[in-house]
Amino acid sequence: MKNLKTIAIALLVAVSTIATAQVKKVDAAKSSIAWLGKKVTGEHSGTINLKEGSLTFKGKKLTGGSFVVDMTSLTSTDLTGEYQGKLNGHLKADDFFGTDKYPTSKLVFKKIADKGNGVYNVTGDLTIKDVTNPINFVLTVKGGSATTALKIDRTKFGIKYGSGSFFDSLGDKAIADEFELTVNLKF
Repeated sequence: MKNLKTIAIALLVAVSTIATAQVKKVDAAKSSIAWLGKKVTGEHSGTINLKEGSLTFKGKKLTGGSFVVDMTSLTSTDLTGEYQGKLNGHLKADDFFGTDKYPTSKLVFKKIADKGNGVYNVTGDLTIKDVTNPINFVLTVKGGSATTALKIDRTKFGIKYGSGSFFDSLGDKAIADEFELTVNLKF
């Protein structure tokens, strides 16, 4: 009888925990991801589209999240015409993101620390080109939006083209290992 009571209490706690968790789907069309890549002689910027995503809350506190990015939507916004086409083609080629073979990237939140006032330290697993690495960033949640700015070291995902960390004598052709993302999610 004691065991049945213990099991019943455990089930009640589990069901109430699940019932209070709320998954909010991110509106991919209203969300934005801007990127910035730097090189010795300048920089390029552009956008990439979110394919799908969700944030999980328990009450008003963020407890989880996962996102899929459409890598085939990668485009530069600082160039036009022929030069934009060339840069977009190169970024989508195998020596960068290989979007034919790897059309999506994924981020899954693994650990979230509440800093207060809707600010969270997030540790997540980022997968690019089927390579997964942990990343850390600060996410701010306010109303129906969540924002962050983060830097990602592309070389950790096997993207070494033009990296001074791997190739000598690049001179002014060297490309920074890190690229920056500015993310604005609407849910």
